[in-house]
Amino acid sequence: MKIVFDFGAVLFRWHPPSFLARVWAHRVADEVEGAAIAKDFFQAYSGDWGAFDQGLADAPTTADRIHARTGWSREDIVAVMEAVPSELKLIEGTAALIQELKAQGHTLHFLSNMPEPYADYLEQSFPLKEWFVSGVFSGRVKQSKPSREIFDLALEQFGAKPEEVLFLDDHPANIAAANELGWHTHLFTTPELAREDLVRRELLPA
Repeated sequence: MKIVFDFGAVLFRWHPPSFLARVWAHRVADEVEGAAIAKDFFQAYSGDWGAFDQGLADAPTTADRIHARTGWSREDIVAVMEAVPSELKLIEGTAALIQELKAQGHTLHFLSNMPEPYADYLEQSFPLKEWFVSGVFSGRVKQSKPSREIFDLALEQFGAKPEEVLFLDDHPANIAAANELGWHTHLFTTPELAREDLVRRELLPA
């Protein structure tokens, strides 16, 4: 079984409501307001941000588009975009899970919706090549989850058939898309629950 990890909110912290409350303290009072603002800023990873995710728009163009659409200060928008790497802190429990899976001899890959600048940052800041045999970033293949195209590209990259893959992702839409294609899946919430599922699947010892 090849085990495939998403990145945001699975291996690296990604929680837009609290992120925006920190970065935009002058605009966002708390996480409740942050959740509402996140819907407009990230558009559920479609629209302007979706194009950035897919490598179809660069960072300056994305900032221009968000500014034109929302009327928010472009300087404020750029501040959020430049702060994203600081949000992507390693989730230690998932990192430990990766080490445990590797120790058991499993082959690990990744499949992440990630704009190219942030993909570059993660590669420079973390030992991705030690953890994963290979991986797919949306910004580099011009496709993003949950489209079938990126799942097909991933299988080709991983040298796997759908039934040979277990995919861990935190977004129900991505899990549903993978399920439809015959992938095994785990809807990720915490490293602890992910480990319990891996034990049930006999991929890790109890």
